[in-house]
Amino acid sequence: MATMNTLICQQPKQLVYQQRPVPEPAAGEALLQIHTVGICGTDIHAWAGNQPFFAYPRVLGHEICGHIVGLGADVANWRVGQRVAVMPYLSCGSCGACQSDRGNCCENISVIGVHQDGGFCEYLSVPVSNLLAVDDLAPESAALIEPFAISAHAVRRAAVAPGEQLLVVGAGPIGLGVAAIAHADGAQVVVADTSAERRAHVAQVLGVATLDPADAGFDAALRAQFSGMLAAKVIDATGNRLAMNNCINLIRHGGSIVFVGLFKGEFSIDDPEFHKKETTLMGSRNATHEDFAKVGRLMAAGKIRAEMMLSHHFAFDTLAECYERDVINNRTLIKGVIHFHK
Repeated sequence: MATMNTLICQQPKQLVYQQRPVPEPAAGEALLQIHTVGICGTDIHAWAGNQPFFAYPRVLGHEICGHIVGLGADVANWRVGQRVAVMPYLSCGSCGACQSDRGNCCENISVIGVHQDGGFCEYLSVPVSNLLAVDDLAPESAALIEPFAISAHAVRRAAVAPGEQLLVVGAGPIGLGVAAIAHADGAQVVVADTSAERRAHVAQVLGVATLDPADAGFDAALRAQFSGMLAAKVIDATGNRLAMNNCINLIRHGGSIVFVGLFKGEFSIDDPEFHKKETTLMGSRNATHEDFAKVGRLMAAGKIRAEMMLSHHFAFDTLAECYERDVINNRTLIKGVIHFHK
C-alpha cells in the first residue's frame, strides 16, 4: 500500500511526521496531490491549544490547492490533472441553517483541517462538490482563495456598498482581505492596526488610509477620513476582546458591526451606546460557494493578489522543525504558504 508523509498536531505544541496510507477516493470524491497549503490563524491557535471547536490529534490545514490524481465513482465534470482549490466546509444539508442556504454556519459543520484531518499531508480525498477549478491561478494564489473568501463573506454580511465608509480593524490576513475586497467593490476603506509594520504594508499593497487605534488622536483622525463622521460600518478582524468591545465607539448612529475574528470567551458592549445608535451587530463565519466564486473572479481580474497578504514560504518536509520559531514566534509573518515541491 502506498504511503504518504503526514504532519500531525499530536497535542498542543507538538507536530510530528507520520507515514499514513494514501487515501482512496470514495464515491463523489477526488484524490488530490497537494501543491500548496496556507497557514491560518486557526493552525497557529490549534498548535498553541487556544482554538475553539478543536480536538487532538489532528492534521491541520484547510487553505488547500492541489491537482486531481484520482476520481471516485459517480463523478462527472472533473478530470485527472485539473488544478483545484478546496472549499473546506462540509455541511450536513439538513439542519435549519442548511435549509436556509446558510451551510457556512451549519449546526453540524465539519471543517477540513479543523474538525477532520486536513491538508498538511501529501494526498487528500475531498468531495468534488467542495472543489473550485483554478487552472489559471498559481498554486500559492489558489491556496489563498479560502482566506480571501472568509473576507469576502464578511464584506457581504456587512452589505458594503460602493462609496460606503468602512473601517476595518485588524490588518492580519483576514482584515487585509476585507480591505482589499471592499476597496475593489468601490468602498472608502480605512484600516486600523496597532502595528506600524502592518499599516505600512496595507498602505503599500492596498493604497488605502491607515490609522493607529492606540493613538490618542485616533477618533479625530477617523472622523477626518470620513467627512467628520465615524464609520458607517466596522468589520473587526482582530479576534481581540478589547478591540471587539470598543467597536461600538467607532460607528456612527445607524451603523453596523461585523465580527469576523473570534476569541475564546465573552465580549461586552455598552448597552446604552448600542441602543442609542440602533446598532446592527453580526457575526461572520466561514464562507459560501458564492464567496469563493467572487474571489476567483477578482483574482482572475487582478483586483486582488496573493501578494496582498502572502509574506513567507515554507517547505513541507522541514515545517515541523521550524514551526515554532518561524510561524508561531515570527512577528513579521502575515501569511505563510507551505510548498510540497511536487
